[in-house]
Amino acid sequence: MLNLIRNEWMKLWHKKATWIMTIILVIMLIGIAGIMKWATSNMQQAEETHSWEENLAENQAMLKAELSNPNIGKAEKESLEEELALTEYRLDNNRAPLDPNSRESYVVNSHSMLSMVTLFVVIAAASIVATEFSQGTIKMLLSRPVKRWKILTSKYLTSILFALFLIVVAIVSTIIAGYLFYDSSGGSLLEYKAGSVVEISYWGRVLTLYGLQFVGVLIYTTFAFMMGSVFRSSSLAIGLSIFLLFMGPNVVFFLSRFEFTKYILFTHTDLTGYITGNMFIQGISMPFSIAVLAVYVLIFLVISYWSFIRRDVTA
Repeated sequence: MLNLIRNEWMKLWHKKATWIMTIILVIMLIGIAGIMKWATSNMQQAEETHSWEENLAENQAMLKAELSNPNIGKAEKESLEEELALTEYRLDNNRAPLDPNSRESYVVNSHSMLSMVTLFVVIAAASIVATEFSQGTIKMLLSRPVKRWKILTSKYLTSILFALFLIVVAIVSTIIAGYLFYDSSGGSLLEYKAGSVVEISYWGRVLTLYGLQFVGVLIYTTFAFMMGSVFRSSSLAIGLSIFLLFMGPNVVFFLSRFEFTKYILFTHTDLTGYITGNMFIQGISMPFSIAVLAVYVLIFLVISYWSFIRRDVTA
């Protein structure tokens, strides 16, 4: 199996497209950081700045005013109370928040840019099997004394390794861009847990967000891999995968008011929402999301193996 994976890895990097995608990823991540820094610098010059203590004091007064409203809902009240607790903790213990224009803030929020990684991995995963058929090399590949399921497994694992590689490249590029364009703010991250405020590790939060984002990359990789295994045309597999990659979240947004939406794949592909609070659907838990994703992954893999193993090679 290791030899098969090594062979697929070498074939992947023998393609110019793989090198081009990696280089484009690095250039885009560093370039976007420079553009964002330039834009925020111009905005700061035009705006009046206040200290973080003044901003939090204003926010504290606003939160207390909102909580005094007798018609406030239970869920909204709990959210406001948590935010007020965090605000008061910072003021009482002199714990500044992360500056939105600081290096730390840029790096911790950079996980959202992994959509570029997802796009490139989808292209690689969708074509890693389909290309063998479209280029006619599948006959030579299957003529080897190796079972079909092992060949397909090596291709799938190679796709996952490529996803991991691009994520590492993205993290390194983001950190380099942060040091190139941003200054450190020295702020802290806080979280409200079990009725109390706790300080959390900055790098722990960064790795957690990237780890949760990788789950989404893995799901899209598996889906694109299935499309490539089912369709003989790499262009068709890539086109359909990219289309659903961009349209899936929009479909969930428009259907969010319906109960069945919580069973749709794209509702759960971004698990970072459980930390950031940016969820399409309220009232679902991370274990539920993981269970739904596991079912979809199993279905995708069953279809991939069934199609590849039982397919007659005629071209």
